[in-house]
Amino acid sequence: MSDGWRDSVVSKDLVNFLVNSPKGSVFIKSMDVSEVVKDATLLFQLLDKIVEEVGEENVVQVVTNNASNYIKAGKLLEAKKPTLYWTPCAAHCIDLMLEDIGKIANVKSALQKCIFVNGYIYSHIPLVNMMRKFTNQRNLHRPAITRFATSFITLAQFHKQKDKLRKMVNSEEWNNSKWPKEAGGKKVRTFILQESFWRNILYALKLTGPLVQVLRMVDGEKKPPMGYIYAAMDRAKETIMRSFNLREENYKMAFEIIDKRWECQLHRPLHAAGYFLNPAIQYGNSDDVRCEEVLRGLYDCIGRFYPKIETQDKILAELDAFKNATGLFDHYMAIRQRTVQAPAEWWSNYGSSTPNLQKFAIKVLSLTCSATGCERNWGVFQLLHTKRRNRLTQSRLNDMVFVKYNRALQRRYKRKDTIDPIILDEIDESNEWLTGRMDGNLSDNENEDLVFADDDLTWNVVCEAAGANDPYYATRFSATSRRVEKETATTSSSKARHKQPMTLVDEDDEEMEADFGGGEAFEDTLLDQDDYEYDDTL
Repeated sequence: MSDGWRDSVVSKDLVNFLVNSPKGSVFIKSMDVSEVVKDATLLFQLLDKIVEEVGEENVVQVVTNNASNYIKAGKLLEAKKPTLYWTPCAAHCIDLMLEDIGKIANVKSALQKCIFVNGYIYSHIPLVNMMRKFTNQRNLHRPAITRFATSFITLAQFHKQKDKLRKMVNSEEWNNSKWPKEAGGKKVRTFILQESFWRNILYALKLTGPLVQVLRMVDGEKKPPMGYIYAAMDRAKETIMRSFNLREENYKMAFEIIDKRWECQLHRPLHAAGYFLNPAIQYGNSDDVRCEEVLRGLYDCIGRFYPKIETQDKILAELDAFKNATGLFDHYMAIRQRTVQAPAEWWSNYGSSTPNLQKFAIKVLSLTCSATGCERNWGVFQLLHTKRRNRLTQSRLNDMVFVKYNRALQRRYKRKDTIDPIILDEIDESNEWLTGRMDGNLSDNENEDLVFADDDLTWNVVCEAAGANDPYYATRFSATSRRVEKETATTSSSKARHKQPMTLVDEDDEEMEADFGGGEAFEDTLLDQDDYEYDDTL
């Protein structure tokens, strides 16, 4: 596995190389590629050298990011090494889907407003303390343009704290503070009380929640996801459709984004082979598993990994036993364990009736789908390559990172329990981000929730009274009305004081995240343990 990053301390483009196996990932080295990163041919030569170093007979696939230079280098590598595959990183591909979905108007609006609200709150420590008081010491994740769905996890946390945030900006403590008097505080209160703000968050989560679940699945190295990625993407799309009650106009644009990325980047023979060889899927969805698209990918993998015709014929002959569940495959333990054990482990336990197919299946189903393991040591580099250590040679830095990262990997492996299978039902119609809300429509009754359980006061009434449902910018009618009122007041008293009109900010202003969304105070805000626990549940 490999992935590149830029070390801002020393202004170098680096590529990390790791080897992944059923025992986990091991860091090999990091190389300075500042001179070659944009040249696909030089990248190919670098990848080829690493494959030779590891041993071509030990390499099944090479996983990199999806940049155009890596795509070209990967194709060159496949042409030279006919017994292995180049595979684009599934996590990177799904993250690009999320990035593109984030450009849809309603989703973009939700992200921008959350960035502003979160940035403003975390720029003022007293306001952070007030927020934590109302949210039972839970933090709002900091939205940022980072990889792996950080922004959409933040939206989920906002949605979870919806009622508590609305109670905060209507509380006596808020009203007696200085925040309602500041332009930013007024803007925060308006956003939090706006019906459209929460409706757009809900819309964004319906589109992205299932994809984030898939992203979390492929991001783990303890549970090889190769046997699940193909089905997981189909399940994610089905979940999105059900979230909108099959109203295509609500998800058509997002599906176009997903299909475009899937077809050109993520739809690979290895994924199809893993789908076919997964016993939970083979014996549960036999019609889908045996379609031409899946079988073509399966046969392509057999031919690539085993160029000898004799071996190919043995594997093809043994396929019937697997499809028809004969031999050990029909043992009651094998049947019971189909959906319990990880696919590679299941084949190891019950595939001895078909030894050639067993070897092939374990090889495929033990594979990772992403290169995210390469990125877990970026923090190690940043820790070691501080200003005090920036004179370290690349060789010395490599040695230090090798020891530190691999010791951490060893500790994680020793702490892990037995491998649990990846359960596709986690990506179901309920959409776990929004349990109980996903079957609802994007209706105008979003604010009909009760403020207090023992009263009939609704948030809609509160929003109307606060003017949060009014346009946040000055309409032509409202501007004219204020001008007439001002002229009337002026003529009635020559000594009346003239107030400076307030400058209002358009709620769709694309620069809103720059106002309070950054800065040192924002970047230095720490997350407590609860945030990481919440992050792990998504």
